[in-house]
Amino acid sequence: MALSKFERMIQLVTEVFDVKNDPAQLDVGPEVIARLQEMHPSSLSEYNEGDGPAAWILLIPTTTVLMNEFISGQITEQQLFDQTPVGASYEVVYLCSATVLPEYRSKGIARQLAMDAINSMRQQHSIKALFVWPFSEGGDTLAENIARSLSLPLLKKDA
Repeated sequence: MALSKFERMIQLVTEVFDVKNDPAQLDVGPEVIARLQEMHPSSLSEYNEGDGPAAWILLIPTTTVLMNEFISGQITEQQLFDQTPVGASYEVVYLCSATVLPEYRSKGIARQLAMDAINSMRQQHSIKALFVWPFSEGGDTLAENIARSLSLPLLKKDA
């Protein structure tokens, strides 16, 4: 039997990010999801046509200080998440992950989800920059497109 979209998304996340073998990366589970929702309801976005997710976007709103520590390699992605205070005044957004099933790629879905989420965050926070730790050429391009569309500077952590 063919895998469901949900199962395919989980498989894709596992293949791309391999978080189980890299403790520096954020391992998303129920507690992480709940805390992300507390940080901002738009931290997690999904594209779903009714038969399961075809795209997931995970954004972490945070502070400039923590962004700079992450970009410079002083803290890990997991530490960035752990040290970001809930209820703070966020100044920057980390594009943590954008996962899209192959047949839905190159349609602007991830870009639109991320832009909508960041614009929602901007209603409560003065977001001044976007930052990313690119895992793929597609992720790098996506981040550049989002930043350009929203007129935000883009900062990148070296792989």
